[in-house]
Amino acid sequence: MDGHDDAANAPVLPQILEAAGLPTSGRFRERSGWVSRAWVGVEYVVRVNTDPRHHDAYGHEARVVGMLTRTDVPHARHIAHGQGPDGPWYISERLPGVPLHEAWSTADVSTRRMIIESLGTALRALHGVSAPEGLLPPWLEKALDGGRWPAFHPPVVGSALRLVEDARAIPDHDAGLLSEVAARLQDALPLFAADRPVLVHGDVHGSNVMVKNGRVTGLIDFAEALAQPADAELDTILRWCARPTEFPPVPGAGGLTAASLREVPVWLRGTYPELFASTRLRTRLELYDLCVDLAICGHHPEPGARRAAQDRIARLLTGRSHLAGLGL
Repeated sequence: MDGHDDAANAPVLPQILEAAGLPTSGRFRERSGWVSRAWVGVEYVVRVNTDPRHHDAYGHEARVVGMLTRTDVPHARHIAHGQGPDGPWYISERLPGVPLHEAWSTADVSTRRMIIESLGTALRALHGVSAPEGLLPPWLEKALDGGRWPAFHPPVVGSALRLVEDARAIPDHDAGLLSEVAARLQDALPLFAADRPVLVHGDVHGSNVMVKNGRVTGLIDFAEALAQPADAELDTILRWCARPTEFPPVPGAGGLTAASLREVPVWLRGTYPELFASTRLRTRLELYDLCVDLAICGHHPEPGARRAAQDRIARLLTGRSHLAGLGL
């Protein structure tokens, strides 16, 4: 295939392919990522984790993908994973198509709607998968245990109040703001008492959805998958729609525009209305959003990131968050 590099030109590739019992010849295109190096071949995608904080992410992903084997969830089949001299590696089948991020800019409105309707069908199937109670990525368990963690992670309802205490332990915290947050959480948490946790992807945005001809061919990257209420899936999706520049495909690249994603929640709701059907949905979504920013306030090592998270929390408490512009 034109424009591809021989596997031999990336010495780590033959080692991984051999360890997996696969042919070491072939042509792969290298692609960079946020926490990994990736090589896309004709049949397989090979990833190597370059972030030691996520060293156990691939074992978790393999476990989650194993839960999808006999389901209608479109996904990339797990081939093998292991540990190599360059770090943990993971091999999956290559899905047809391109990432949604890549397809979106040239798709017309009708095709975009088809993609999101197909995504709704895929997410309904995913949320129909029973997940072990308390399922969390091991790296996320460590992140929630405290210490410094300069990374985004999906909301975990059961940790909400603990995150307030973590934020209070930081010297530059806003005590009044956190007291208001704690009161808001105490009001919202009873809404989740009867929820049945399901398998949630936790990181659905333009780079983690593969599409072809207006249809989703698979959800990819289950390293953040966890057991949570189904509508927790909306947290990342809605943030991506409102602030897409925060979700570029690779560091330094441009994101999509908010204007191009404006109808995504409407189309998704039309196909998967149950995802939006919870009582006091806006309050639930605000709690998810608070969990994300509280984790930054309590765990991020950079004062600027903590201040930005506090500012977002303050806007949310006064009804000026990104959720306000989504009609929910």
